[in-house]
Parts: sequence; C-alpha cells; structure tokens
Amino acid sequence: MIDTLFELGLDQFWGVLLSPSASLLWLALGLVAVLFSYFGAYFYMWSLLVLVCLCGVAAPSVMWMVSLIILGIFNVPFLRQHLVSFPIMSLMNALKFLPKISVTERTAIEAGTVWMDAELFSGNPDLVRLSDQAYPDLSEEERAFINGPVDYVCRLVNDWNVHQRRDFSKEVWDYLKKEKFFGMIIPKEYGGLGLSPSANSAVIAKLSSRSSPLGITVMVPNSLGPAELLIHYGTKQQKDYYLPRLAIGKDLPCFALTEPQAGSDAGSMTSSGTVFEKNGETWVRLNWKKRYITLASISTVLGMAFKLRDPENILGKGVNVGITCALIPAKTPGVVIGQRHDPMGVPFFNCPTEGHDVEIPLASIIGGIDGVGKGWKMLMECLSAGRGISLPANATGGTQLVARAAGAYSVIRKQFGISIGKFEGIEEPLARIAGNAYMLEAGRRYTNGGLDGGAKPAVVSAMIKYLYTDLFRESINDGMDILGGAGISMGPRNLFANPYKATPIAITVEGANILTRTLIVFGQGAIRCHPYVLEEVEAIEAGSSKRFDRAFWKHVKHVIRNLFRLIVLGFTRGRLVKTPVDNETSRYYQKLSWVSSHFAFFADVALATLGGNLKRKEKLTGRFADIMSWMYMLTAILRRYEADGCKKEDLIFVHWTCQYAFAKIQESFEGLFSNMGKLYAPIRFLTRLNAFGSMPSDELGGKIAHAIQVPGEQRDRITPCVFIPQNPDEALGRLERAFKAVSETAPISKRLLKAIKKGVLSKGRPDMLLKHAVEAGVITAAESERLLSAEKYRRDAIQVDDFSQEDFIRRALHLPSAVKK
Repeated sequence: MIDTLFELGLDQFWGVLLSPSASLLWLALGLVAVLFSYFGAYFYMWSLLVLVCLCGVAAPSVMWMVSLIILGIFNVPFLRQHLVSFPIMSLMNALKFLPKISVTERTAIEAGTVWMDAELFSGNPDLVRLSDQAYPDLSEEERAFINGPVDYVCRLVNDWNVHQRRDFSKEVWDYLKKEKFFGMIIPKEYGGLGLSPSANSAVIAKLSSRSSPLGITVMVPNSLGPAELLIHYGTKQQKDYYLPRLAIGKDLPCFALTEPQAGSDAGSMTSSGTVFEKNGETWVRLNWKKRYITLASISTVLGMAFKLRDPENILGKGVNVGITCALIPAKTPGVVIGQRHDPMGVPFFNCPTEGHDVEIPLASIIGGIDGVGKGWKMLMECLSAGRGISLPANATGGTQLVARAAGAYSVIRKQFGISIGKFEGIEEPLARIAGNAYMLEAGRRYTNGGLDGGAKPAVVSAMIKYLYTDLFRESINDGMDILGGAGISMGPRNLFANPYKATPIAITVEGANILTRTLIVFGQGAIRCHPYVLEEVEAIEAGSSKRFDRAFWKHVKHVIRNLFRLIVLGFTRGRLVKTPVDNETSRYYQKLSWVSSHFAFFADVALATLGGNLKRKEKLTGRFADIMSWMYMLTAILRRYEADGCKKEDLIFVHWTCQYAFAKIQESFEGLFSNMGKLYAPIRFLTRLNAFGSMPSDELGGKIAHAIQVPGEQRDRITPCVFIPQNPDEALGRLERAFKAVSETAPISKRLLKAIKKGVLSKGRPDMLLKHAVEAGVITAAESERLLSAEKYRRDAIQVDDFSQEDFIRRALHLPSAVKK
C-alpha cells in the first residue's frame, strides 16, 4: 500500500514537473539560482529557493520529508558540523589534501599583513577600496631633505669615479654620516630623520638614478638590518645605545643571514649559538660562516641570525630554542671579516664573515630574553615592509634614468639625417621604456601609500620586488639597444653600462626572483591572501570541526560565486561590473574584476586538484604569481591616473600600460592552462577566443615613445626621481643640454629642410648651408647661431670615451692615475 502511494506521488510529481505550465517557473527559479550563485547567497536563502521549488511542482510528501531533513542538517550548525563537516575534514586530513605548513613557513605566512592583495585574490575585489587607497605626498621637511642633502650628495658623487676608485671619497662618506643618510628610518627621538616609507623610497630612487653603489650603500642600513630590528623589537637599553649611534654613522651596521649552504632556506642555517653561564651571568657562544653580507667589511656592528641551543635549559625555553638575532660589535674576539666579494664589478662593500667561539652576553640578543627564538619572525615581519621599499625604488630610479636618457639620445642621435627616435624600430623599445617608467612610479607610490599607513604587505612586497627588478632589466636592455655603441663603450660619458652590470644584483638579493616568483608570491599568497584556506589548514591541524565547518562552507560559497562570476563576466566581458569612476579608465576596472574572478576560481581549482603538491608545481605557481602581480600593477596604474588629476595627456600612458598588463595576464593564463593538463585544452581555447587583452598597438606605442622625446612638464612627471646635474661636463647634463638645444631649434631645422626640398638651398657642409640660408632669408643670423650651437652640443653629446693604451691597462687594474678628477 505504501509503495503504491509512493509511486503515485512520484508520478504526479513528475507530471507537474514536466508540464508546459512549469517552464516559466523553472526559468524564473533558474534565474534566481544564477543570481544567488553570482552574489554568493547563504544557506537559508538556498533553502528557501528549494522550498519554493517543492511548492511550485507540488512535490509529494516523501520528497518534502527528505528535503526538510537535508535542509535541516545544513542549516543547523551543530548537525552540519558533526554529520557533514567532520567526515569531510577527516577525509581531507587522511588524503593530505591541504598543504602542510612547517614552522618557518608558518612564520613567513603570518608575517606582515594582507592588504590589497587579499582584494585581488578574492575574485570579487572592492574596486572602490582599490581606487581609494592613500596616495600621500612628501612633507615639506622630506622634500627639503631631497632637494637639499640628497641633491648635494648626488653632485658630490661621480659614478664613473666611484667605479674606478672602488669607493666613495672621504668627503662623501663624511657627508652621508653628517646628514644622517644611514638613519633615515630611525625616529627623531633617537637622533634619526624619521622619514616615512614614501620619503625613504624617493631618496633611494634618486640616489640610484645617480649611482648604483650610492643607492645600495644608503638603502642597506635603512632596510632589513639592526636599525629596523631594534626599532620594532629592541629593548629600551638597546635602542637608547645603538639607535643614536646608527643615526649619525658612528656605528655602521650590516646584517648577516645568508650562508654557503643556506640562502633563502633559513631552516638549513648552520650558524649556531649555545647558551652557557660565565661568572654567574648568561652568555651565548657563537660560531658562524656567512657570505654576501653588504657593508660587512666596513661595519662596526653585525646583526647576526643563528640557531640558538640551550643544552642545560638555562633559559627555560627548551634545548632547541630556534632562530635568534643578536647584535655583535665587529671587534669582538673571534669575529673574522673576510675579503671583499666582487659583485659584477659594482663597488659597494660586500664580503663574507666568520665567527669562531664568539662570546656575547644575553643582553646582546635583540629584544633580550623576550627575543630569544623569535629571530625568524622578526626577519619576516621586517622584510615584508622593507622589501617593498628599497629594491623597487632602485628599479624605479634606474628605469626613469633610462627613459630620460634614451629619450634624449633618440632625438640628438641621427642616422640618414633623421633623429633615430623617428624610426619605428627605435620606437618599439622606447615605448616599453616609457611604459615601464610610468607604471613603476605608479606602483612605487601606491605601495608606499600603504606602508605609510602602517600596512606590512608581505605578498605585495614580494610581488613588486620580483616584478620591478625584472622590468628594470628589460628597460636597461632596451636602453642599451637604443644607444648601441654609446652604451657599450665604457667611460665617464656612458650612463647605462654601470647600471646594466648592476641589474643582476637586484634580481638576486632579498630572495632571488626565481624563488620569489615560484614559491613566495603565490605559494604564500594562496594561503595568506585566500579568505579561507589558512583557517581550514589550522582547523584540520587543531582537529576542530567547528572552525573547519565555518571556513569550509564559506569556501564552497566562494568557489560557486567565482565560477558564476567568471561565466557571467566572461559572456559580458566584465561590463556588468560597477566601476568607481566614470571616465576613460572605467573599462579597465571592469576587466580587472573579470580577471580577478577568473584567477580566484582557478586558484581554487589548482588547490582542489593538486592539494599539498601545489607548492611543488612551480611552473604553475609562477604563472599564478605573474597574474597576481600584473593585477596589482593595474590597480596602481589606475590609482595614479586618478591621483594625478586625470590629466588627458597621460591617457596614452594609462592605455599602453593597462593594455600591456592585460596582455601579460592573457599570456600567463594561456601558459597556465597549457600546463594543467589536456582536460584544460577547451578552457585554453575559450580563453584565447575571449581574451582579456592583447599588446598595445604600434600607434599607441609611438605616442608614448614620442612623449619622452619632447622636453617639458610631462616628461618631467614621467621621470620625477632622476637627479639631473646642471653641469654640462657630466654625462646626463651634457645630454640634457644637447637635447634641449636640438628640440628648441627643431622648427628652424624644419624650415631649412623645406627650403632644400624646394630647391632654394642645396645640401652641403653645415656652416656653408647656414651661411647660404641666412643670405637667402630662410633663417636669421641669430637663428643660424642657435643652430650652430645646437649642432656643437649634439656632436659633443654623442661622442664616446677613449683611452690611451697605458690608461686602458691602468683602468683595468684600477690604478689611481686612471681616475679622472
């Protein structure tokens, strides 16, 4: 009897379900389901939708009973946790579905803060928040420092002479100490300058545009090192003693982390410290072997990272205490300062150091007893901010120098009687240089705005370190191609050769780019920036089904929402996204949101299919890192345009850089799907069919290449960090003088060419041509003098250096007579 009723109920149910009158209902409910998925509806909303469906199709009682049981389980947290979430958690744990996190990895992940990277990782970024971040300017005091002491020390330093002497002059060293260049980040109450991150970055950018060794020498004490660690973690006694000395250069610091067997893998560190007692006090005996330590050869105090052991448990923290940081005076017995390394011939101080049974009191540990075993956390937290300042500033200043110099050279260097900048072959690399200069400054300002506000974005700092140093390498390579023989001929006239040699250094230090791209940006970002993964990992490790339940189902909703967002936004190419602006850049905001949904969904797909193995799939994680990095650059570019007042003339730079960024994102997605397996071939095809973007047009590239070949306010705004010497006997000063003269006399030159084409004048020696032009009334005598002067400057600026055989050999041996005053 029951079976008969059940069958009748189902027959009636399917009859109503398939009837023509139900079509409209299903269409409406399907639309609601899509909207629920797109906006991420909660359980109770889906439950209401199911109940409406049951009512609409006159579902039999048994169907109601089953549905209510299932809905009840999912809507009552206690039941859901125990009946659904706990078995899922147990299965994921057994299958090692989520990555295991080591102690050092956990410290790195927990270091710093998440910032705009979390928005980009979400799949549904808050575009208003992205576009409304602080974009602070420098204070009057900070500007005065840059326009005063910074400009002055730039005038004191001649990069060619520094490379020949292999050192700065005593005057430069004394001035750097006197004006507290080594204490820029030290608070004023300790005698430092107390500069903001934005000002610190601006100083490094300008110094680097003048001389790589100068930028490096100043950036190191103001980045990860004793001062930074003391400010955040030092005891009062340590701060009161060391910070005033560091601020005025009475003490010069270095920080020793890298070892022959342990570079970025601090867990393999062999430097050790052993706790012992002497004369009733607690001491530490250290042994270490470090290398690549910048400023070590001239430092008076070494910051040291080592693994601390306490065999007798004197400190009460166990035998293996962990990585610890300490300050060690360089003259402490047992400290050995090695001979200098020679990093690509760039003469900043860098050398190995060793320690043999070096004994220091416990008070030398940064933070004292409270700092014992917390060294790795200290390093990661400080690095998360410092890495976002120094090397990106160095790359920005260098790229702007290339843009300014290559733009000027392209005007004054002529082939076949035409400025080489008019050739399309030159326009192409010149456009990349100009675009890079615009977007690196945008990212520098945007990131420092966050740092000024107290953010310590570990993932963002890793992204821009990797991307900036790589883009500077691209820019200097393009600059060398444009200058040709003038780029490869060493001498005081050459602006690019020394930065070109220094480029691999920035790419190598503070986490080599290969490691940063493939392991840190996405490997760390997938856990840190994802809204739920870290909570799920911690819940599984803690065996907490309650915490897992809360994170897992939000994660499920997150995945469904992003799936429907990428489908809907894919069909509309992002046009449904509401933008925070109503101008020519609004489409880029929409496409950025579209990319974010695509990125977030497939990041979850990669986590779901690869689980803990994902971090070993570095070709995949590297491409995810590229997508994330270019999304960040897009955000910074769009913010810069708004912050600069939406200048119409800057739109060509915004269009070129945004289109370039979307093209790089497209390339990365295609590479991603090519390497995720054959099942993803249709997705790759659809991604190509409905591309996020393509490379900027040649016409647009020509426009931004032209913009940096025209003197004026816009060119100055594109290259604001470059130190421009007023002395025409210096390389950039000479180039700028010729560029200005040639540009100002260009209308006169056009009149001459027009007269030649009409047959009024005949080609010949410049002096005779100008004489005949004056006689023919084509130009005035004053204009003739201006042209002669411009030509003189032009010819002087394109000359390259040469040396006698004796000087050539002496220069190779770095003998004093080869150094020109």
